[in-house]
Amino acid sequence: MDRFVSTFTNKIDAKGRVSVPAPFRAILERDAYAAGESRGVYCYPSLDAPALDAGGERLAQKIDGLVARLPDYSDERDELSVALYGDVQVLSIDGDGRIVVPESLRAHAGLSGSVTFVGLGDKFQMWEPGRFEARRKLAREKVHEHKRLLGGGA
Repeated sequence: MDRFVSTFTNKIDAKGRVSVPAPFRAILERDAYAAGESRGVYCYPSLDAPALDAGGERLAQKIDGLVARLPDYSDERDELSVALYGDVQVLSIDGDGRIVVPESLRAHAGLSGSVTFVGLGDKFQMWEPGRFEARRKLAREKVHEHKRLLGGGA
């Protein structure tokens, strides 16, 4: 499998260390190997949620592609670059499969005791577990509403 899928919750310690789920590590390792890069996780505050967006080289390439579509020296390109590149931190994965989530990122997502990792295909998110449950509930409600509006029943 080459997509981040499923949901996992792991404990985060006082130093900000948390184990990346093994299936996610495997994808990150394949991604890094294919790109000829070292193991690591690109991580930044989500632009529209109290969560962290994270991934490997494929995520970095998607960001590059988004930025490249905007005109050089345009305000839009500068804003997107600041919002994404400016806040990205590359987190190393240690021998035990853990990353250290810096305090600034933990504060954005409200992470303290546990972290919920949520697969989103080419990237994953890290959430405070209670916030994620509320987000999941809202997402399911919206899916049911879209389905009803499109004639798919409830």
